[in-house]
Amino acid sequence: MIPSASFRVDSQDSSKRLDVFLSQKNTALSRSQIKRLIEKGDVKVGEKKAKAGMRLKENDVVLLTQPEPQRLEATAEAIPLAILYEDRHLLMVEKPAGMVVHPAAGNYSGTLVHALLHHCSDLPGIGGILRPGIVHRLDKGTSGVLVVAKDDLTHRGLSEQFKKHTAARTYIGIVFGQISAEGQIDATIGRHPLHRKKMSAHPRKGKEARTHWRVLKRFSHFNLAEFRLETGRTHQIRVHLTSIGHPLLGDPLYGGRKRLASVDPPLLRQELQKMQRQALHAASLGFVHPITGENLEFSSPIPPDMKEAIALLEKLDSAGNSLWNANSPCERFTI
Repeated sequence: MIPSASFRVDSQDSSKRLDVFLSQKNTALSRSQIKRLIEKGDVKVGEKKAKAGMRLKENDVVLLTQPEPQRLEATAEAIPLAILYEDRHLLMVEKPAGMVVHPAAGNYSGTLVHALLHHCSDLPGIGGILRPGIVHRLDKGTSGVLVVAKDDLTHRGLSEQFKKHTAARTYIGIVFGQISAEGQIDATIGRHPLHRKKMSAHPRKGKEARTHWRVLKRFSHFNLAEFRLETGRTHQIRVHLTSIGHPLLGDPLYGGRKRLASVDPPLLRQELQKMQRQALHAASLGFVHPITGENLEFSSPIPPDMKEAIALLEKLDSAGNSLWNANSPCERFTI
């Protein structure tokens, strides 16, 4: 075990929640990480295990024991990584569509984590045995830019920015139907009551979520749009678009694949069926470097399968109406 740290509660900290107190005393750990340590029994008040919401009293002694980095169950695999940027504290990678971010049921190898362990074996373990260094995720079928922390302090700093929604995330997607030139969707998101792999909008118990969009180019059956997230819920863009009747092209979980059956002409339908995943790409990510304080922003070009779909729509739809301009992210990301 890593040597324990002890903290005595003074009058100023009296009545604070245990997890809040520790997050203020130990800047290398986030509240969620501290909560996990509390749940595992690695935090005691006096000689007794405590709960995260326990209110502290003056002169209480809080003992925190951090476990040594565990030998990760995920092993290194020599999988190529597309690295956009790397320093001592973090790295930016381009995740291809089809790659799972971390090991889970049915995906015990070939994940981004396996590739990361081969590239840098000493990733922080505080994110979990199977999620070392992982700050945020992209769905298996979503491609694009993703940041990975290489130490606990960086992990905490990045996690806080995602939690406070100050990290700037932009996505590009191909959407069924015609949506207004710009707008936003405000709809809570939670687990689907009947399908455990799906999320749904407006559930009885859900978390607030907001998605902004802007149309970049129109076609007869589809729109190419830019999406900006204020929150980062599971499947957020996919769920929000489906909730307003405009799923992403190719989305196998939220109706974007089945809806292709209604597309004419047949040649267009046949070619678009080659899109074997949701047509969604994490095109840019911006944040403040937790250690240096530098403002960083990274972008990723639209991948070949989406480029081909866009080119096909442009070729077969003579009525296409371009809404591109010099400030468009797609101009920066290059089609």
